[in-house]
Amino acid sequence: MLLQILKAFIIGICASVPIGPVAILVLQKSLSYGSRAGFATGLGATTVDTIYATISIFALAIARDFIGAHQLWIFLIGGLIISGMGFAMAFKDPFRKMKSAQEERGPSIRDYLQAVATALSNPGAIFVMFALFAFFKVSLSHPKAGVFPILLAVALGSMSYWYLFSRAFGHWRRAFRMATIMWLNRVTGIVLIIIGITVFGGSLFDLVFKRL
Repeated sequence: MLLQILKAFIIGICASVPIGPVAILVLQKSLSYGSRAGFATGLGATTVDTIYATISIFALAIARDFIGAHQLWIFLIGGLIISGMGFAMAFKDPFRKMKSAQEERGPSIRDYLQAVATALSNPGAIFVMFALFAFFKVSLSHPKAGVFPILLAVALGSMSYWYLFSRAFGHWRRAFRMATIMWLNRVTGIVLIIIGITVFGGSLFDLVFKRL
């Protein structure tokens, strides 16, 4: 069970890492208003990640046979989604509307709700969570007793990431340069493109040669 909890913690981190709309929002809040506002925004993303994790756990339990029979197709689609996210990160400028640093303020419910709304408007995130659970092979030998610790571990993983993320950018917000994050964003996007193409290509290769 401890291994499953550790896997769930890692899933929570992995689900938060891609620099998508939510990460940009957390970054904007951290740079504009400080780390506490950024972390409150990250908690909104954690809430949605936990909801998606709940859906993924029960979907995996119900659709285990289906997933086993269509695993290659799932990885094909997942590879395309990951590649698409990589292209969006590498070739778009997400900081056009970002505000300059202002006076630091405390967290607000508005920060939290903005992140919840942003995360819910990205339905592709649930497929990422679903793919992560399938990839890490999280299994529940005692579903009734095991669901809550798994979900808590996902939430703690996500919260840990957003805490470190908001603290780092909140601390350096006065000396921060947009060009730096643009460079990191593009490098991360290229890495995602490579991963997505690798997953897609490997699955396509297996699919073609298994049918020959």
